[in-house]
Amino acid sequence: MQNPHAPQPVLPLFQVLACGAAIVTMSMGIRHGFGLWLQPITQAHDWTRQIYGLAMAIQNISWGLAGVFVGMVADRFGAFRVLIAGGLLYAIGLIGMAYADAPWQLMLTTGVTLGIAQAGTTYAVVYGVIGRNVPAERRSWAMGVAAAAGSFGQFLMVPIEGGLIESLGWQNALVALAAMALVILPLARGLREPVFGVGAAPPREQSIVQALMEAFRYPSFQLLMAGYFVCGFQVVFIGVHMPSYLKDQGLSPQVASYALALVGLFNVFGTYISGALGQRMPKRLILSFIYFARAIVIAVFISVPLSPTSVYIFSAVMGLLWLSTIPATNATIAQIFGVAHLSMLGGFVFLSHQIGSFLGVWLGGYLYDTTGSYDVAWYLAIALGVFAGLVNLPIKEAAITRSPDLSTAH
Repeated sequence: MQNPHAPQPVLPLFQVLACGAAIVTMSMGIRHGFGLWLQPITQAHDWTRQIYGLAMAIQNISWGLAGVFVGMVADRFGAFRVLIAGGLLYAIGLIGMAYADAPWQLMLTTGVTLGIAQAGTTYAVVYGVIGRNVPAERRSWAMGVAAAAGSFGQFLMVPIEGGLIESLGWQNALVALAAMALVILPLARGLREPVFGVGAAPPREQSIVQALMEAFRYPSFQLLMAGYFVCGFQVVFIGVHMPSYLKDQGLSPQVASYALALVGLFNVFGTYISGALGQRMPKRLILSFIYFARAIVIAVFISVPLSPTSVYIFSAVMGLLWLSTIPATNATIAQIFGVAHLSMLGGFVFLSHQIGSFLGVWLGGYLYDTTGSYDVAWYLAIALGVFAGLVNLPIKEAAITRSPDLSTAH
């Protein structure tokens, strides 16, 4: 009989970070370039931008919904199985995106399939492995490293995707990306945890239902979800619609590619700094600063004359703030609730993020089609940034105190 107090075998730190970072680099790197396909796909099929925006919105909400259940599976059976399934779905979804001839096919492939694939190959799953295998005193830093890898993926992959579109055409470029996504499968072996050797989860003091009841009754968990909603709205609206916004203003497509690459490059530093600072100062203050700063940066960007220089400055500064919410948010969840259900609880918070993403990407297309500009969407992004900065301030980060029956917490 397994001794619940016996030390559990863990994976080497370098192996966890190297394989986890490489998986996130590939998965997030591919995803960050999807804005480059908005105009080629809509022009090839004579679709409106709202159709593509809706497909991306479905992708984000599918990612969020699937992330909850994927997190449960990863917490119970380990990340390895989830990553294998996610990598295969990623390749299938990209090929389906290339050959979708009707809007419903685009919704099914680009929306549902790729959304589920991203749930199984990104932060919630990888952070569960980090939480179980990295000591608490280094956990925020390690999560920052993994988030920085996702940012490096954007810097690395977006120019590659732009080059593939230019050299192969948009359809063949998606097929090439499908082949590249399969690299996730061998990398997943590096995150195969010994403690899940025969499919048995390590001992846990709470059931799934108890963990969920505890979290959703806790005000700080609700505030984290509210802030993450705003994060999703802002970054997905900008990531998907900024290339078209810049082209509408007369700037070349290369400016958009370089801009998204700069976001990724500077977010390597932003996410790492966020993770490192999370070991030294309250993470709620880090999160509030990020959201307030985003609101200011967006307001300045839409107020000054648009030029390649202003775009690059905006992209660099926004890059410092881009995914830097991720390590601070997930480390806060682990600090409050522990790591036994980290992938699942992170999945629920991320679902809120993806609801925001759904609204950001869909409203961006809808408001453009109805008003002829993105102005209202930019104003919403500013207002929501102020809201998120405020709601993160009262979060309590201390570990939760559980009663003996685990049904209540203080």
